[in-house]
Amino acid sequence: MTDDALAELRTFHVATIPGDGVGPEVVAAARRVADAAGARFGFAIEWSSFVVGGAAIDTYGVAIRDEDLDACGAADAILLGAVGGPKWSDPGASVRPEQALFALRGGLGLFANLRPVSVHPRLVASSPLRPELLAGVDMLIVRELTGGIYFGDRMEPSGEPGARRALDTLPYAEHEIARIVRLAFELARTRRGAVTQVDKANVLATSRLWRRVTDEIAAEYPDVRLTHQLVDSCAMLLIRRPADFDVIVTENLFGDILSDEAAVLAGSLGVLPSASLGTRRTEHGTFGLYEPIHGSAPDIAGRDIADPIGTILSAAMLLRTSLGRADAADAVEVAVGRALEAGWRTADLADPANTSDGLVVVGTTAFATAVIEALGATTGVAA
Repeated sequence: MTDDALAELRTFHVATIPGDGVGPEVVAAARRVADAAGARFGFAIEWSSFVVGGAAIDTYGVAIRDEDLDACGAADAILLGAVGGPKWSDPGASVRPEQALFALRGGLGLFANLRPVSVHPRLVASSPLRPELLAGVDMLIVRELTGGIYFGDRMEPSGEPGARRALDTLPYAEHEIARIVRLAFELARTRRGAVTQVDKANVLATSRLWRRVTDEIAAEYPDVRLTHQLVDSCAMLLIRRPADFDVIVTENLFGDILSDEAAVLAGSLGVLPSASLGTRRTEHGTFGLYEPIHGSAPDIAGRDIADPIGTILSAAMLLRTSLGRADAADAVEVAVGRALEAGWRTADLADPANTSDGLVVVGTTAFATAVIEALGATTGVAA
């Protein structure tokens, strides 16, 4: 492509937060794939990078600077790797990496976390569940992000040993529940038309409010089936009958736990993407923050062995939802599938002791290269 042609490309602006641990490695892999998709479909991405999380604590003394939060909010979307790690895990510390996530979600109005969970046929063997339980698994977990116990009043541990006390509160307002529940019903209409609302209504007052508000909103969607499920039984059913679920909507803490549990279905935390969205629209789509669901995995950082699939698929969600490029997003998702079908795997998805399974175990960079090569095949263009 000539310089003049490149100059005429539509350019999108995406902020990246490589973060800590393996974050920089998986973000770099996803950027390469997104750039390749742009080259195939006639657009370009201008990337900016920000020091956030543990790295920011070391550099600036805070988890995220106000000016960096503003700059991220001014982009078309944000791609995040991971933040945190043992180095900054002291629960008594006044500054912690996770504060950056709360600032991004609250400061940018990102109240809805979407975590799609499906099982690629070639990864069934990587799941600890029996293959017959995984047939037909295709769910979307919709987690409320800006309310609940993470944002409630708290009292840090105090008092003498033997008499210490601490307090966390779990507040929710009706409007916080209504907007996430309504989104779940809208999404269910584009899928199989079923919503499971998860709570602990037999114990918690806030859960009883969730049920009442959900029932009221359900009346607006007679074409969507609603089921209420207690969180403990839901956790069991996610393993026993995962294919029963379509859209799960729940509060912040329960969604955090259940979505990580659901990653077991797919074979690894490394393969699942997520999107955190609000209501703000940009010129191209809905503004959002995209990230894999895994953590920073500092024990394997810098070794080029982290699984980049979750981050690459998060970038595909970014292309579709925030940049309005469903064509490129579809092609990236197909390319990931083709790379898996060709036998490419990172170490988390392979048994190193099995030398006869026909798999090719590669690192983060090489797997991204395999996806890029497959991306060329999906669009009929040589890689």
